[in-house]
Amino acid sequence: MYFLYLDDSGSVLNTTEHHFVLGGVCVHDSKIYYLRKYLDEYAQELSPESPDTLEFHASEIHSGLGPWKGIKNRKEIIKRVLRSLTDQYSKTAAFACAVYKPDCATKDPVEYAFEDICSRFQMFLDRIYRQTREKEKGLIILDKSIYENVLQKLAISFRQGGTRWRIPRDLIEVPMFLDSKSSRLIQLADHIAYATFRRYQADDLTYFNIIQDRYDSDGETIHGLSHKQHSMRCTCPACLRK
Repeated sequence: MYFLYLDDSGSVLNTTEHHFVLGGVCVHDSKIYYLRKYLDEYAQELSPESPDTLEFHASEIHSGLGPWKGIKNRKEIIKRVLRSLTDQYSKTAAFACAVYKPDCATKDPVEYAFEDICSRFQMFLDRIYRQTREKEKGLIILDKSIYENVLQKLAISFRQGGTRWRIPRDLIEVPMFLDSKSSRLIQLADHIAYATFRRYQADDLTYFNIIQDRYDSDGETIHGLSHKQHSMRCTCPACLRK
């Protein structure tokens, strides 16, 4: 079974930001323990006295907010968290949808991104079946937010009538929501979403380059990264390899 942990980056209402991102990590149940162990051990290294209370929150680390105030080499901390994905290469993949808000004035960016990722997650599960003849199921887990009720209702409608692209028939339940403080995998999802957001919002490849080859792909086609825009000339991997 595969679990897709998701978090968002960017604000829907902030008019100074032109992108909103929903992204995260898809993990087979056999790999969850190892990813969590990697991040727990890194938290222990950074905060030996209270590792369990240390939350890896990418935007706070990048900006030096909260417990990260005055900490040096903060960018290296984010990179180290992201490398947990590259170190667990087998049966893990990144997913993200970046929505260019000016082109989506008639759509809710959160709902638009969620529908896109649900469809791509089902595509991922379909491809596993074609390649291995093993039928895998999936479950989406998100950080707790004000969108909890909206996305659960949306997931029910997808199950009944499908997304605009396909029916997510192998998602076994509506999305679950966890507090990021208690889930290292949600914290990793936060870092993937933030790395993607920095790439599109600020043209900053510092973090994106670490995970660029970990977005779900099939040959030269990238399925795990999408850029929802139609008014700009874009040379990002998602737009170039459609």
